[in-house]
Amino acid sequence: MADVIIIYASMTGNTEEMAEAIAKGVRAGGAEPVVKSVMDASAIDLERSAGILLGAYTWGDGELPDEYLDFYEEMDEVRLGGRPAAVFGSGDSSYPVFGGAVDLLQAKLVERGASVALDALKIELSPSAQEQQECVEYGRQFALRLVKDAVS
Repeated sequence: MADVIIIYASMTGNTEEMAEAIAKGVRAGGAEPVVKSVMDASAIDLERSAGILLGAYTWGDGELPDEYLDFYEEMDEVRLGGRPAAVFGSGDSSYPVFGGAVDLLQAKLVERGASVALDALKIELSPSAQEQQECVEYGRQFALRLVKDAVS
């Protein structure tokens, strides 16, 4: 079974909630999720996984949260060679840049050679029950693409 690394940063629990729901979907799609806080992860984890999902809340004017900065820099040392990846996060649309951290992470993954498997998933603040289901489906779709690519 292919493993999918899910690395997230969460201040208020919103992005963590998304990560857990996405992990349920990954499992339902036939892959094995490995969920880690960015504080417990290393960029080398990305090279060791069949698929990559990164999640972050957005800080300030579209910036990465502080706890992601070291990991983001470490990403410059990895080569992702077409590995399927996607990005998710919570944001607050009252700020000038909604979900900017998600965009930064996706751009870095592409720069390091990952293949974007799904469009980024951005949710306003705390995920509603419906949005939690969207997260589950997001994870399931990601896993199905990963499993399909492994079979092809």
